[in-house]
Amino acid sequence: MSFGQLQSTSNALAADGRTLNALKLQAGQQTTPEAIKEAAKQFESLFMRELIKSMREATMKSGLMDSPGGDLGADLLDQQFAVQMSGRPGGLSDLIAQQLSRQMGLAKPDESGGKVSGVAPVHPPVASSVTSTNAASPSVRQAGFVQRHSDAAARIAASSGIPASFMIGQAGHETGWGKHEIKMKGGEPSFNLFGIKADAKWTGKTAEVTTTEYVNGEPRKTVARFRAYSSYEESFKDYARLITDTPRYAQVRQQTGSVTAFASGLQRAGYATDPAYASKLSRAINTTLQLQRAQA
Repeated sequence: MSFGQLQSTSNALAADGRTLNALKLQAGQQTTPEAIKEAAKQFESLFMRELIKSMREATMKSGLMDSPGGDLGADLLDQQFAVQMSGRPGGLSDLIAQQLSRQMGLAKPDESGGKVSGVAPVHPPVASSVTSTNAASPSVRQAGFVQRHSDAAARIAASSGIPASFMIGQAGHETGWGKHEIKMKGGEPSFNLFGIKADAKWTGKTAEVTTTEYVNGEPRKTVARFRAYSSYEESFKDYARLITDTPRYAQVRQQTGSVTAFASGLQRAGYATDPAYASKLSRAINTTLQLQRAQA
């Protein structure tokens, strides 16, 4: 069955059980983005038809107008409604397409966790081939970031007790997986992976940049001074020192057994002003864990 043949079944798919078998076969044989999207749309149509039918049967009572012809007409109307309601942006077909693509190894990662924007082959996470993280796709950039900082994070984890995956995930979130690292004046790297600001006690180098702070839940741009280091490992060390030596993070140190608890504890302790910081950090840490398993 070609893509054109698959597409031509759109108006008949809900009436013929053989069409469902054809859809299953097509989804397995055709791995183009168009074929997957069309198959997902038709699966959604089947689901919508059953949903509409169930709703009609639950709300309409039998009467004098009931007849086999009337039932057939209602069924055809259900089918037409199902076809018209399927395939809309942000609908169930997007989720079905995403699942099909993942099962076939074709899913295109979406950092926002939102709707499927397309399907493309996933590149293998080989950090050594990444020369420009800014130009890399999200999957390659994330994998490269995790590999690049794994050794330093592991060494700091051994001495601090903070899991390496937690630190790498937080560093990835804070820097956009290396895309938005804090720069010194002139463009030199500050090696600050965790967005730690330079307070009055800090005597080292600093970098002054514009950042976003949340005031009463509203984002505002402000200029702030951040700590600068001589290496990324020094940044990991300073972060671990902050978490282990600062009293307000005492409870966080006891929550390293849970990604959600650790992220929520940091937010409650005031690590960041973003009201959604815990959920964003949890996603970044879980992404790191998945990449570490894939790279093992």
